[in-house]
Amino acid sequence: MIPSVLPTYNRAPLSFVKGEGSWLTEADGSRYLDLGAGIAVNALGHANPALIAALTEQAGKLWHLSNLYQIPEQQALADALVEHSFADTAFFTNSGTEACELAVKMARKYWYDKGQPERVKIITFSGAFHGRSSAGIAAAGSEKMTKGFGPLLPGFVHLEFGDHEALFAAMKDPEVGAVLLEPVQGEGGIRPVPDQCLKGLRDLCDETGVLMILDEVQCGMGRTGRLFAHEWAGIAPDIMMVAKGIGGGFPLGAVLATEEAASGMTAGTHGSTYGGNPLACAVGLAVMNAVAAPAFLDEVNRKAGLLRQRLEGLVAAHSDVFEAVRGSGLMLGLKCKVPNGDMVKAGYAQHVLTVAAADNVIRILPALNIPDADIAEAIERLDRAAQTLGAALRPETNLKGEAPKGQ
Repeated sequence: MIPSVLPTYNRAPLSFVKGEGSWLTEADGSRYLDLGAGIAVNALGHANPALIAALTEQAGKLWHLSNLYQIPEQQALADALVEHSFADTAFFTNSGTEACELAVKMARKYWYDKGQPERVKIITFSGAFHGRSSAGIAAAGSEKMTKGFGPLLPGFVHLEFGDHEALFAAMKDPEVGAVLLEPVQGEGGIRPVPDQCLKGLRDLCDETGVLMILDEVQCGMGRTGRLFAHEWAGIAPDIMMVAKGIGGGFPLGAVLATEEAASGMTAGTHGSTYGGNPLACAVGLAVMNAVAAPAFLDEVNRKAGLLRQRLEGLVAAHSDVFEAVRGSGLMLGLKCKVPNGDMVKAGYAQHVLTVAAADNVIRILPALNIPDADIAEAIERLDRAAQTLGAALRPETNLKGEAPKGQ
């Protein structure tokens, strides 16, 4: 018999009832150190006081207001995003996958209005994840994402990640209108695009007129130590998708764009019932006020350096379990030699939560304000989990990896 919750997830046997900072608590009082942050969503940790205050204050005023009317909270958040980014305008969604849908529509409408409706093709790359909507899975193109869901939305050109020769050839196609990529692939295994490659692609877009669409749903909002990951390369996209961390746990996404790239999106061309509602935007503005501050981003970079150094030591100490550390800022991955699912489960036994990704990687995506003491505790728990897996590879040893009682 099918359960009342559609079984599209292989859920872990964990059920949390409370969160605080980087910790989650089950009903029996067991505490888990959360290094996944809801897959890079809880940017300021669980039950952040500033976000609670913003939400409760707004909840006492107004929850929902149709986009048929002006929404002051939405305007304030749009102004903040424009002030702190390349963009001239923003449209708010409820999720990253909705942002992908609009980004695709925006790019195609741009060329239609320019009198070149044939420029509908969008270049994407292997390992990409752009959500689970029709446009999102068609953009990713992998069999895992698309099998059984045809016919797929046409117009996507799928290239191998890092294949520069194929990219140069594809960009010359007169029907190509945009290129879509993540500056750091998340689901694909924490694979950063090198700065020089982003710069080269920006130059190529400028030469051909192809629009650059960046998906910063997972790597944006301070996750890499800059407000947006592309800033490290000193470039700017034409269109960008953001979500996850922008709401700090409240459902919120956005598409940011230049005035030129958004020129085709006039009244009636797109809409959303809930997108940009007062509750979401009040929380989003509180997140922006925290994350966009230079001192906050400096701390993210300091914490990232500390965490990476400790993870490098973990890899060196458990070379039979781990292969390498990769990533940027507090968006890090441990490439495993053992099955990454085994490492995630071994972490559960030590009451530490990580997230699996492609290429046999586990993701380390803590809250951006994780305390140093919690970083130290995380390494200790990951170390014990790795010891357990190492012991299984060496039957002659007798190492136990039991979680501390009451933790």
